[in-house]
Amino acid sequence: MLTSPGEVITSAMEFMRGHGTFVEDGSVVASLSGTIERVNKLVSVRALQTRYHGEVGDLVVGRITEVQAARWKVDVNSHQDAILRLSSVNLPGGVQRRKLESDELEMRKFFEEGDLLVAEVQPMHGDGVLSLHTRSLKYGKLRNGQLISVSPVLIRRRSTHFCTLPCGVDLILGMNGYIWIAKHVAENEREGEEGFDAEAVYSNKNDDIDLETRAAISRVSNLISIFARHSVPLTDTILAKAYDWAVQQELSPKDLLRTETGDNMVEMVTALA
Repeated sequence: MLTSPGEVITSAMEFMRGHGTFVEDGSVVASLSGTIERVNKLVSVRALQTRYHGEVGDLVVGRITEVQAARWKVDVNSHQDAILRLSSVNLPGGVQRRKLESDELEMRKFFEEGDLLVAEVQPMHGDGVLSLHTRSLKYGKLRNGQLISVSPVLIRRRSTHFCTLPCGVDLILGMNGYIWIAKHVAENEREGEEGFDAEAVYSNKNDDIDLETRAAISRVSNLISIFARHSVPLTDTILAKAYDWAVQQELSPKDLLRTETGDNMVEMVTALA
């Protein structure tokens, strides 16, 4: 739920005030624009325009910014770059083993500057720098898609952040506001299902993507941009409804960029939600 400065949120007798709120005349009042968050009896407001503040277990999408000694620095839309250590990735052989000097010399064969990846946040360092890992086969390098950035406030914590839309597009909703949109890959076709293939998992080569899939990816990307502009929280359900509406209206990805069309879409879809 969105709120604005000065708006009464709840009673101070029943709830405790958290960040972004103050108490006035027995009520908890918002001190900034944002979304209301409640944890047990604690009420806080998360600002709409904010950097990502990581929590252990969060799934994030990031971009490699620098290769250092036995680690990579990763942009995750936070105040500081996160750290991905060589010991926190899957290496050739597919088994957990001691990292060798030869692995460190070949780090750019795994990830290099500009590569995109999906990872999970581990316990943070004392200085607040996020630590990541990609040891699960569902994490790692990203290919065959498009990255789009929104405010982290619009991504809600959920049981899974890997979604597949009926239009044949896969989504990864990073808690840090980075969203990956890619062509659908069936579970049994993903690299590593029948044994870890390092060459496939760390490949920089995209697959051939047909025009229909490219159009679907572009349409989903534009829909996300429209919802972000209207500060609408993003879920696979609301995106699927918006996609169906756009197809029924015979709108191309380019048509969705018109302001009036976007406004009508948000009004129609949120009314159905």
